[in-house]
This record gives sequence, C-alpha cells and structure tokens, in this order.
Amino acid sequence: MLAFLWAEDQRHLIGNQGHLPWHLPNDLHYFKSVTWQQTIVMGHRTFTSLPHGALPQRQNIVLSHDHNLHLPHVQMIYSKAELLQLAATSKKIFVIGGSNVFAQLRAEVDYLYVTKIAHQFVGDVYMPPLDYQDFQLISRRQGEVNSQNPWPHEFLVYQRYK
Repeated sequence: MLAFLWAEDQRHLIGNQGHLPWHLPNDLHYFKSVTWQQTIVMGHRTFTSLPHGALPQRQNIVLSHDHNLHLPHVQMIYSKAELLQLAATSKKIFVIGGSNVFAQLRAEVDYLYVTKIAHQFVGDVYMPPLDYQDFQLISRRQGEVNSQNPWPHEFLVYQRYK
C-alpha cells in the first residue's frame, strides 16, 4: 500500500531550492509521528536535502534510476516496478517526495496525507496535480496556530475509493 505524505501552500508549492519554504514545527511533529517506525520512500534529491541523511527509526528507501548510486544507511530501489512489488507485500509505505516521485506514483497511491498551509510562499517545486475525485476524505484536523506555527494549517488524510 502506498501513501503520499507532504505539506503544501495554497498554490501547491512544496519546495524551494531543495528545502521546505517554511518552518512549521506542527507539521514536522506530524511527519515524525506518522512515519515513526514506518518505511519511507524518496527520490535522490529529497534524500540529499535531509540535513542529517537517513531519518532515524524508519526504513529509508531511495528510488533512483542510477544503478551506480549507492547511499549510506538506505535501501536503494532502481525502478517503479520494484517499488510497487515491495508495496504489494508490505504494510503502508510513505512516499515523501520529491515531485517527480509523486508524479510517477500518483496512479498507484492509496492514501494521501497532506498538510495544507493557508499561506503563499516563494519556491520552485510544486506538487503534481492529483485527482481528488478518486479519494474520500477520512480525517481532518486543524493545526494549532501560535508563535512557532504562525500560519493556519490543517492535516488531511484521504483514502482512494476501492
């Protein structure tokens, strides 16, 4: 089973020069709580954007077409087919970026975990379009706005209709 997990602004922006365009501790906490002890999949550029490399207490998988690429502390997968085979035999696998990986897998994703931030930021990477008509909203929770989390935001979970 595949799940996408990302945060986006009002224009579906998800990144800026290899980093998040915002600092929202509520979203970082949500990300950690959802992915703790889970399997996460990302592209090579997303992996290199992580400040400390592989995320602890998670099985880190990097999807890359470069068979010569070997990264420390991660499992390498070199094709979409190989990833889908793994997803068919395991519990939920969280795809965490980047936009090219999301675009490659959008027809196969079963769950969407999205943090929507009610603000517009500057950046250069956008979430590829998703057909929300294929999904049912199963959870919605407002994030708390405070001095560390200044923008209104909500955590939404969608499940693909069977």
